Amino acid sequence: MKKEFSLNAIIGALRGVLPPNRDFIPLHEPCFYGNEWNYVKECLDSGWVSSAGNYVGRFEQLLADYTGIKHAVAVVNGTAALHIGLQLAGVTAGDEVLIPALTFVATANAVSYGGAIPHFADSAESTLGLDPGKLDSYLQEVARVNLQGCFNQKSGRRIKAAVPMHTFGHPVDMEPLVEVCRKYRLELIEDAAESLGSFYQGCHTGSWGRVSILSFNGNKIVTTGGGGAIMTNDKCLAGQARHLTTQAKLPHRWSFNHDRLGYNYRMPNINAALGCAQMEQLPEFVRKKRALAARYREALAAIEGAEVFMESSQARSNYWLNVLLLNKNYSDQRDNLLALSNSQGIMTRPAWTLMPELPIYRNCPRMDLKTAADLEKRIVNLPSSAYL
Repeated sequence: MKKEFSLNAIIGALRGVLPPNRDFIPLHEPCFYGNEWNYVKECLDSGWVSSAGNYVGRFEQLLADYTGIKHAVAVVNGTAALHIGLQLAGVTAGDEVLIPALTFVATANAVSYGGAIPHFADSAESTLGLDPGKLDSYLQEVARVNLQGCFNQKSGRRIKAAVPMHTFGHPVDMEPLVEVCRKYRLELIEDAAESLGSFYQGCHTGSWGRVSILSFNGNKIVTTGGGGAIMTNDKCLAGQARHLTTQAKLPHRWSFNHDRLGYNYRMPNINAALGCAQMEQLPEFVRKKRALAARYREALAAIEGAEVFMESSQARSNYWLNVLLLNKNYSDQRDNLLALSNSQGIMTRPAWTLMPELPIYRNCPRMDLKTAADLEKRIVNLPSSAYL
């Protein structure tokens, strides 16, 4: 039987996967099936609800144990984590930072907070994330490397760092990217906000950069309501992260002394309590989300031009948000699919608007973004809650 493209057939396939007894299926809901109530109630009963409390350290240790990254510093959100991570890597005002054009705006905003300039890079269709090969070719043309670092020959500014983002939980091809960063003397900072539970070549995402970050927003695979973490294998950097995110206050029993500009970024104990309960369930969340991705793929296999994006051979993805990738011949049907699915109670959404298309980033440097622009037109995110 010949496969045909049909919006109604896509909706029918989705309905075959999703629960039949719900009028509305959100894109992603948190799942509270464990000790969330008990741990949060303990915080309320004890009065330890702010940044001091046992759950913060416990949550950080759970993150370190699960990811295999030695040090975790819990903070108020992923954007704050990236803001500090960039500082720890030596990014300063006037530097350029290479980031994917296809990313959530927080990646670009965190670069801008410190006065640095986002420099937009293209994506690879095989991972949806930053393309190391294309980046290497581009830097051969525009970069000049000397003892002071890597410089953009067009702008004259230093290109200090690269920030790959593991899109929708799918790991970037990190091994060649590490080589590109070494070749051009770039600091590597991983935006792993969406990829807790994802692995590349057997190592958890965030293991490849000098610093990496996680997010625990309400729609992430593990949530603390709002929250993030700075991850590093460098003990000294971890100490600096704790210091900076606690208003750079010098330890003392009563005096208030601060030795540099600091930030009120530490995660409250009550949020960390929620996170501890969520981390206890993370392996099961990942298992369920991977099973959901497999069901979507099977359900949509018979439909022409609508493919569920799957992990690369080197990766094991958490499938944070499932991706329906339309064939290029049907990209003009994306908005029709979004309208039809949402009108029928199935929440779907497109990928983010490319960063240089936003007015605030229109004048930033960029490479050719052909693949990212193509992907933006074809991506539709599907409901991806673990309970599904």
